[in-house]
Amino acid sequence: RKKLTSGQVVTVYVWNDTVANLSLMALGSSAPEIFLSLIDLFRKGMHSSELGSATIVGSASFNLLVIVSVCIMCIPLGETRHIEQYSVFVVTGVFSLFAYLWLAFILVVRSPDVVEVWEAVATLLYLPVLIGVSYLADIGKLDCGARFFLGFEAREAE
Repeated sequence: RKKLTSGQVVTVYVWNDTVANLSLMALGSSAPEIFLSLIDLFRKGMHSSELGSATIVGSASFNLLVIVSVCIMCIPLGETRHIEQYSVFVVTGVFSLFAYLWLAFILVVRSPDVVEVWEAVATLLYLPVLIGVSYLADIGKLDCGARFFLGFEAREAE
């Protein structure tokens, strides 16, 4: 919070909300699974095992299915909610699907049960790409078809 010379108090955001959610909150909530997977990966000589990938996929599936379901069920009867930033929602959904397909590709098709260095580097580089594209969607530089699919202008967060 910052107090202006006029006496008005304003909130100054250090992080964009979308960037903070996709980086700080996601990494913070997934840190145990990520470190467990990394430890297992190095112990197995860069070979994947059921523990590493299953831990991350299981955690992501739980977050996607159970937590979202509970949040939906907690909406009081008769009330509704809407997606305020359709473009960010679409970008996140597309990247989520891509992440599952990419994981299946590198662990089953490309090099079964072996994580090669280039696969690890490529996977790591997808995070800044996701954050950058989501930021562009958040600030209105990407509308992801909101006008076409929903028939109105994409709503911006207030």
